[in-house]
Amino acid sequence: MSTAPGGLLFGIYPGSVTGGLASGSPDDPARIATALDRLQGRPGRPFLVRAYTSFDDTTRLGAPHGTATPATAARYAVRGCGLDLVAQYRSTAGDIDGYSVFLRELVEQYGAVASTLQVTEEPNVTTNPTLDGHYPGVADAIVRGVPAAKARARELGHTHLRVGFNTTPLFGPAASFVTGLTGRGGTEFVDALDYVGLDFFPDVFRPVPASDLASAVEGLLRHHRDSVLTPAGLGRLPLHITEHGWPTGTARAPSRQAEVVDTVVRVIAAHARELGLTGYTHFALRDADSSNPGLFHRFGLTTDDYTPKPAFDTLRALVEEFGD
Repeated sequence: MSTAPGGLLFGIYPGSVTGGLASGSPDDPARIATALDRLQGRPGRPFLVRAYTSFDDTTRLGAPHGTATPATAARYAVRGCGLDLVAQYRSTAGDIDGYSVFLRELVEQYGAVASTLQVTEEPNVTTNPTLDGHYPGVADAIVRGVPAAKARARELGHTHLRVGFNTTPLFGPAASFVTGLTGRGGTEFVDALDYVGLDFFPDVFRPVPASDLASAVEGLLRHHRDSVLTPAGLGRLPLHITEHGWPTGTARAPSRQAEVVDTVVRVIAAHARELGLTGYTHFALRDADSSNPGLFHRFGLTTDDYTPKPAFDTLRALVEEFGD
């Protein structure tokens, strides 16, 4: 296991509206660029800009593949920022061959400006059609897609491009999900993997007392390393927090959001070397709709008009303290 050369690799999803979970006003590219500059802190500092694109049964292969959220995401890959490109798999027909071609075409289109390519999004989650585990053949999409993308990156000389996949936290029988992938994909799959991602949202869907948050985060990260990745033969791989956030709203104070971000990042930094934690990506930059009481509408570090909440400056300071 290894950590980032000089510190944690930070990043953020800079859009707002996502995947049918929330709706609101369109993104403002100029304000996004300004906010990214402020979070990155200095030109040239490695920083990830998370973006999502998807494959389904209507996708036209052989044509350019745009990012849906945020739109035209490659515009933000400047000043040392690189895309953290998420290639979602949403084929109701189980078109694994088509998805593999899609991944190779993404490498061709974005390989020069992308730092990471994530193959599928939360493939262990089967109950939500906005997530990839809902679709048939998702395991094969991962174990065939990762080597396909990595091989194309090597062919094109994109040695900087890291290819991986992610999950949400896995407990009980679900902890075998990753072992199932490595058993299915074998050496070819394992050798092509550069990292594993983890989406986690402590104290969002299940309450965690503030006094217990740090120990809960540490325990979850240890569990994922020791009980999920290591038994699957992936104990050597870096683990990147690919999504973390905490929404404001009714009974959810902006000041508490800042405290949660600070606590979670400090736990990650404290255990980065021991647990092979290489980075942290926040979800999301701005609220989809700050007037909407729905849980998914207020995950932003800013309101929907890009006014910073306290957590925005908290993350800026953490990037300065723990980033490259």
